[in-house]
Parts: sequence; C-alpha cells; structure tokens
Amino acid sequence: MPPADIADLSRAEDRISFLYLERSVIHRDSNAITATDDRGVVHIPAASIGVLLLGPGTSITHQAIALLADHGATAVWVGERGVRYYAHGRSLASSSRLLIAQAAAVSHRNRRLAVARTMYAMRFPGENTTHLSMQQLRGKEGARVRRIYREHSQRTGVPWNQRAYDKADFTAGDPINQALSAAHACLYGIVHAVIVAVGASPGLGFVHTGHERAFVYDIADLYKAEITIPAAFDLIAEGSTDISADTRRRVRDRVHDGALLERCVRDIRMLLLRPEHGGEIEEDDDSVRLWDEGGFEVTAGRNYADVGDVDF
Repeated sequence: MPPADIADLSRAEDRISFLYLERSVIHRDSNAITATDDRGVVHIPAASIGVLLLGPGTSITHQAIALLADHGATAVWVGERGVRYYAHGRSLASSSRLLIAQAAAVSHRNRRLAVARTMYAMRFPGENTTHLSMQQLRGKEGARVRRIYREHSQRTGVPWNQRAYDKADFTAGDPINQALSAAHACLYGIVHAVIVAVGASPGLGFVHTGHERAFVYDIADLYKAEITIPAAFDLIAEGSTDISADTRRRVRDRVHDGALLERCVRDIRMLLLRPEHGGEIEEDDDSVRLWDEGGFEVTAGRNYADVGDVDF
C-alpha cells in the first residue's frame, strides 16, 4: 500500500503517546500493526501510535517497521516494561524544530541559563528562585536532596550515611546505594527513550555537560525525588536479597501507568520551546526550508537562479 498522506495522519496530541509490547510477534495487516502472543492477535492502527516500545521477547517484521515509518511513528527497543533504553529507530518528530531549539539554547549563554534556571525552579514549586545565581541554585538543590535522603531514611528505618558508588563495581556500595544506582539507571533508560523519540539530543545538556547523556541526566533529575529515591528505600526496608533485579521491577511498577512518559514529553517541550513558561507551543512544521546568512529562512523546492545566470 502507498504511504499515507500527511493530511491523513493523526496529530501527535491525538495519538497514543507510547505503547509498550513484550513477548509477542509484531507484523503488519493493511494499515494496522498486529501483535501476536499466546493469547491471540491484537490489531493496532498505525496512525494512532506515537512511539512503539519494544520490550523483551518481541520480534518485528520489516513490513511493520515500514508501516510505522510511513505514519510518522518510531520504534524504541527497551527493557522490561520500558525500563532501560537500548536502541531506537527514526524519531517521532517530523521536523528538526525541537533539536534546533535545543542546540540554539545550549549555545547561547542567556538562553541556556534560562532553561537551567527553569529546571531548578521545577524542584521548588511555589518558591521564588529568580533572584538566585546558578551557584546558589546548586546549593539549594544539594540541600533538598540531602533532606530527601534523610526523610526517607527516617521513614523506612534504613540507615543512611551518604551517596557513594563505584561505576566499575556495583557491589562496592552498601545496599541502599546499590538500590539507588539500579533505580537511577532504570530512570535514565526511560528518559533516554523519550528524548530520542521526540527528536531531541541526549548529549546537549543544560545543567549537565560534556557527556553523551547530559540531557538525559538533566531530565531524570526532575523525577528522582518522586520515583527512584522512595522506591530504593522501600525496597531495602523490605529486605531484598536481589537488589539489582528487585529494584528494576520496583521502578517498572511505579512507572507502569505511563504518566511519567507523558510528563517527560511535556516537560521537554516546555523547556526547549517555552523556557519562560509563557505563550503557546505550536505543532511541528515538517516543511523543508533553506537557511540564509541574514538569519531567516526561505522556501525550498524552487530554483533561485536569476534569469540571466549561465550554467557551467
């Protein structure tokens, strides 16, 4: 069948943002994606999907991938129930608008500062942080994190000294630090999958910098206090004997309702396209244009040669 016309595609806001499948064979039937497992076959309209998350035990056909691409969707290979990012296909975004906005903001001191300050302000709802410098914001954030660790230690009875871990030796840390490391790794995987799905760059961070996942760490830090830190303390308080696996399952269950994925998309778009919390966020424009040194863009798909120009 021929590719769908742009006008026939569902808008991003009208789609199922993320659909997770595991232990199934994914194929194509006309303009639908089919997922087959031991319970039967499910038909999923390709035009209704934003991102298809492929979990363990899935296999997908060439025709299914081609159908997703025709309908502006993408596939992301992830761990169980969306935990851990492995690889992705094409971005869901039909334009490079988000990526350009990210690159422009991170390359301009004042714009980068605005995004970074907004990220910090999101940790302190109801507080006025506009008068604080970046150094003061880092100190305020450090105090907030220490307070969160202390509060969960008191709540669960799990002893807490400090955050300490060795990247090369997971077992070197005490049980709570092992659980925190495993939980954060799961969160990084989820956020990474979202970032590549919406067409942003994992490496162009605003608070973090110099690493291929700098922006992943920026976004993940917005959710640790609500998701990974309490999950880790609860798990250790329950006496887990397989910290790594149990932590992954605990984080998986906390994000299973999909609310984190939707929130992550919303926060990324707000930070990159509306850092001052004002104005409307427009839909992506998938038209191709040509750049001009004057700072504006011109229409592509036409010949700009003057009538008197001679071809050589």
